[in-house]
Amino acid sequence: MITVALPKGRIADETLGLFSKIFKQDFVFKDRKLILEHMGFRFLLVRNQDVPTYVYHQAADIGVVGRDVLEEKELDLIALLNLGIGKCKVVVGSACNKAIDYRKPRVKIATKMPNITMKHFSKKAIAIDVIKLYGSIELAPLVDLSDGIVDIVETGTTMKQNNLKIDEVIMESSAYLIANKNSFYSKKHAILDLQSQFQSLLETMGQQ
Repeated sequence: MITVALPKGRIADETLGLFSKIFKQDFVFKDRKLILEHMGFRFLLVRNQDVPTYVYHQAADIGVVGRDVLEEKELDLIALLNLGIGKCKVVVGSACNKAIDYRKPRVKIATKMPNITMKHFSKKAIAIDVIKLYGSIELAPLVDLSDGIVDIVETGTTMKQNNLKIDEVIMESSAYLIANKNSFYSKKHAILDLQSQFQSLLETMGQQ
């Protein structure tokens, strides 16, 4: 049996849709259950940010998670395949009427991704104070909690509606199939076979 950690929400639904196409069977969680066992797979529904943790500690053999979460967590995992779903961008943003003043000795940046944020600004030799938030990041520069934000955007609509603008794109992200290193070696044939089937399906879908 291969255990798969999936992030709750759209990415889980789309991933299960890919499994359904590959195996010609429906893969659906019933009611509010967090575990689904079907056709030799055990699927776990977890929080998006927790997927790498489940895989790293081998509570799951493989998982599906955004590149942004992988980069933020910095865990030693194997990235097997870009599934091309859950596309988004990690961006630096600020209030439309007030640009970030990078001449200040330290710039305050609000984010739920401190590692990505610190890395990005250290490459530019800009000193920052990270303000860690867990939600409503867009609010921070509007109430002078921060000079700017680092956040995930899909369409940019939420930022526009809150009178914020995108200053720069740090990275493009989409969901990756990842594996635990020990699981990869102990279940190599099964995991590589699944990777190959995903690859073929994505190529076929891309040609349609």
